[in-house]
Amino acid sequence: MSQITLTFPDGNTRDVPIGTTPAQVAESISKSLSKKAISAQVDGAHWDLAWPIEADAKISINTMQDDDAALELIRHDLAHIMARAVQTIWPDAKVTIGPVRDFGWFYDFDRAEPFTPEDLGAIEAEMKRIIAARETVRTEVWDRERARKHYADSGESFKVELLDRIPGDEPIRMYWHGEWQDLCRGPHLQHTGQIPADAFKLTRVSSAYWLGDNTRPQLQRIYGIAFRNRDDLKMHLKFLEEAEARDHRRLGREMDLYHMQEEAPGQVFWHPNGWTIYTTLQDYMRRRQRRGGYVEVNTPQVVDRKLWEASGHWDKYQDHMFIVEVDEEHAREKAINALKPMNCPCHVQVFNQGLKSYRDLPLRMAEFGSCARYEPSGALHGIMRVRGFTQDDGHIFCTEDQIQAECTAFINFLSETYRDLGFETFDIAFATRPEKRVGSDESWDHVEGALEAAIKSTGNPYRVEEGDGAFYGPKLDFYLTDAIGRVWQCGTFQVDPNLPERLGASYIGEDGNKHRPYMLHRAALGSFERFIGILIENSAGKLPFWLAPRQVVVASIVSEADDYVAEVVEALTKAGVRAEADIRNEKINYKVREHSLGKVPAILAIGRQEVEDRTVTLRRLGEKATQVISLDEVTSALSAEATPPDLRQK
Repeated sequence: MSQITLTFPDGNTRDVPIGTTPAQVAESISKSLSKKAISAQVDGAHWDLAWPIEADAKISINTMQDDDAALELIRHDLAHIMARAVQTIWPDAKVTIGPVRDFGWFYDFDRAEPFTPEDLGAIEAEMKRIIAARETVRTEVWDRERARKHYADSGESFKVELLDRIPGDEPIRMYWHGEWQDLCRGPHLQHTGQIPADAFKLTRVSSAYWLGDNTRPQLQRIYGIAFRNRDDLKMHLKFLEEAEARDHRRLGREMDLYHMQEEAPGQVFWHPNGWTIYTTLQDYMRRRQRRGGYVEVNTPQVVDRKLWEASGHWDKYQDHMFIVEVDEEHAREKAINALKPMNCPCHVQVFNQGLKSYRDLPLRMAEFGSCARYEPSGALHGIMRVRGFTQDDGHIFCTEDQIQAECTAFINFLSETYRDLGFETFDIAFATRPEKRVGSDESWDHVEGALEAAIKSTGNPYRVEEGDGAFYGPKLDFYLTDAIGRVWQCGTFQVDPNLPERLGASYIGEDGNKHRPYMLHRAALGSFERFIGILIENSAGKLPFWLAPRQVVVASIVSEADDYVAEVVEALTKAGVRAEADIRNEKINYKVREHSLGKVPAILAIGRQEVEDRTVTLRRLGEKATQVISLDEVTSALSAEATPPDLRQK
């Protein structure tokens, strides 16, 4: 019999018959490992214990202690078990696909009657019954025609279509969990009892189009989450509760910041409170950029397709662009324009006006540029994922020798900006040259060296992402971690010699000849809409005082205090504080609750005693204790807090 050689992680080898399965390998090592085994790694691929090994390979056996492998299998098997439970309860339901995603899985079903949240409990109960039965999981490889006939005969038309999408060189794997069968690439666990029955939960139902195509049938999707043990599940459920409490969409309603409606999908209707945050943040960024040596420009929102063709965006980005056709007077055909999805080509047009010298470089150009990109309706998410947005966009035109200094300056700019906005630290990902690229190795060496030296000079830690740079240059991505551990990619710094080349940008060097500048794409916040959403969720709506849209409410306790309330509001307003009066005939506790829900940072209560003593009773958001303080003191203190951090005395 032919033999193959298996190499284990400790370097030991073993010759076994060709076709030996990982399950047999585990059993040959020990009965204990055989019972604990859940899957294997074979030459780096995740391998079912029942799959035969046909050639020499490196192998290791996975157990429940191997986090990644265990979680993948638990969640994958639960997708199958959930589908089985659904078809047990509702035999008319047809199954489609059920991939592992994020912290769990989903499965899409075709069923006439809609699932309800109340159905999830019944499905969970049936799933636990299946798990308790400890039924064997087995797999077979079928030929394509046999599998197609099987699904056609059983009325599973979606599976027939999936079969046709499997590449011809891939095996058709049929999996059984007990008597229930599904088409799947695998791998899976050995039996249903290996799934921890107390560490999963079905979370919600929704609708989804078959294969994400809105011209295809609309299906019903059930989501679930799963972990290796009950404690991890409880921890994640707590995280979900915290995330829901911080959801910017809910807080946006409670704080009256904005709304969105179907007549303008993916675009924001900013209310006065939300627009106050927006403009305050924009004013802060404008001041910081001016001090950083940037000149601010503004470029058109509707641009002829000729520019997008010249820049290369028309071919690569057209599906994400909003196209505008115009009947120009005396023109033979309609003019085709597009709403700009980014600002870069327009900034090159500004640079190209007039002759530029090496003495003009670096030229730092900034724009709060309004952009529009088509996002599928299913991808839209509050103000985090929209179709219309404004970037704090910047482009630096410079020589190759200036790249390092500009990168260092930007990292320091970014660090101070993030710190002012409540993020003390950030992570940097350094993406290096891809396999397919333009430019000489010498130039790549120089530019990559400049970026890496810049990061090191600032003392920031970073990770290298080999080969993830653009085809024309390396880049840095900057990641923020919020208060509950979620990671957001916001800032970016990208080296680009390509766009200036395509659009004919040049400067006169010391030698009197024309040279191509490098274009450095940079953004600190990304889009204002998304960053404001991040700020709201990070702070749970309790924004820094200087950024809060409603900073102070002065509330009367008795009607005799109304005149003094007006005096306090006037004094605070003159001191630069956003203050408003609440002299409604309501109890003070009612007013405090209402304004606390609106996340007003400070409430000043005024009754007869405060009028007589010319004081106020200060209550801070989230604090039960109050403080009686004079009008002059509270005005001075709140005025200092209302001053943006870049304008405060250092």
